[in-house]
Amino acid sequence: MKPAPMRLGDLSVGIVHTLADAVLSHGLDPQPLLLQYGLDPARLSEPGARLSIPRYMRLGYAAIQLTGDPGLGLRMGQLSRMNQLGLAGVTAAQAPNVREAARTMTRFEALYGANYRGQSSFHEDAGGAWLRFYSISPYNAYNRFVVDSILAGWLQQMATLCQQPVVAERIEIEFAAPDYSASYSVLGDCPIQFGAELNQLRLSQHSLALRNPQHCPSTWHLLLQLCERELEQLTRTRSLRERITRLLGPMLNGGREPDLEEVAARLKLPTWTLRRKLAEEGTQFRAILNDTRRDLAMTYIRDTELAFGEIAYLLGFASAEAFQRAFKRWNSQTPGEFRRSQRHSA
Repeated sequence: MKPAPMRLGDLSVGIVHTLADAVLSHGLDPQPLLLQYGLDPARLSEPGARLSIPRYMRLGYAAIQLTGDPGLGLRMGQLSRMNQLGLAGVTAAQAPNVREAARTMTRFEALYGANYRGQSSFHEDAGGAWLRFYSISPYNAYNRFVVDSILAGWLQQMATLCQQPVVAERIEIEFAAPDYSASYSVLGDCPIQFGAELNQLRLSQHSLALRNPQHCPSTWHLLLQLCERELEQLTRTRSLRERITRLLGPMLNGGREPDLEEVAARLKLPTWTLRRKLAEEGTQFRAILNDTRRDLAMTYIRDTELAFGEIAYLLGFASAEAFQRAFKRWNSQTPGEFRRSQRHSA
């Protein structure tokens, strides 16, 4: 059976409601824009409906153009609600405190959003915790709003949970300070570092302990069980090849490629055992790595505006030239020829 085409990831259509509300807050009707992207009321009401990340980025860019507000993502975050994140969001809204709500939203992120290259995470220490968000880079007008909406949304959702303001101790953002950097004042009076290594915000132990007055223990535990079942069903894989492909996405980056030893360590298998198991499935690690790179390359070229040098970096190639040679070997076309053919057929 031929594997399904690789995608950069997708999101629950529930997130579109936040974007629509942000457009509406500018006194504009979002419906024509949503219909242009095939997001009619029936689609937005469909259980489990998803929107691809590239399409969501194009939708967000179009909304920014429509409103003339480059900081629209920050407005989206201020208007976001946990229940727009489906079962995971409803579960987080029943958490006993901010700490458990943050854990829930990151642990069950796959139920409302999947990014093949990385995922959000929660890291607690004695002084507090970092909430980290992975975004596709490099950054431009199509994806900065995604980071803005997530970081602003986390603060808004936690404040709604405990029914009082939640202020970050510090916020770090990967991209350089944009022209609308003054708009980040809506995130509160805390230091904001642009050009950082990660997208993340810091919460103190005091903020993490803020309680949810609407918490119901029995409902909370029932919802957690439902999330665990959904996550198990969603993440169940059929072969070792699929497991390796999922691992490779976040590992490919920055001019280097992962090797068999690294992947074996992630899978908690001896290298020789992994090699033998792959042989039993009729494949080799190098073939999986090449297939993963090829499929991701085609996805980036087809679904994003990234330059070929940027794509080469994201896929772990030492140079743009090495990427160009590999792509032509895989597809008998240069990356430029493939992009033009996709645009002509769209």
